Amino acid sequence: MAQFASVLKAEISRLARKEVRAEIEKLKKASAQYRSDIAALKRRLAEQQRLIARLGKKSRSASASAAENESQGAALRFRSGGFASLRKKLELSAAEMGKLLGVSLQTVYHWEHGKAKPRAAQLARIAEVRKLGKRAVRERLGV
Repeated sequence: MAQFASVLKAEISRLARKEVRAEIEKLKKASAQYRSDIAALKRRLAEQQRLIARLGKKSRSASASAAENESQGAALRFRSGGFASLRKKLELSAAEMGKLLGVSLQTVYHWEHGKAKPRAAQLARIAEVRKLGKRAVRERLGV
């Protein structure tokens, strides 16, 4: 009888291990699938955050430039020919004009030839220079 009980106990243990192993395999597969899904969701989240950041930068710069344009109004327009004639009227070299505006000689050249346009802050400085006469410009340059 003792042998029968030990055989029965061994068989029950074997069947229990078999059932547990089958359940564990199912859980391992589900766990691996969940990890894969979580990793995919994290990648999507990171991509969405990058997109939101990019759109936020665009909207901030667009709203800032719109607000700046509203505050400046239509008074601060720029024409390359007008800028060149202003420099000639004030009898300044391109280097002197650049020094007066806080930009390089090359920048003045590009503005006059229409290869580039000044930024809003630079437009404001150009507007200030437009209001000055030859003497005031020479005083500012220290000549």
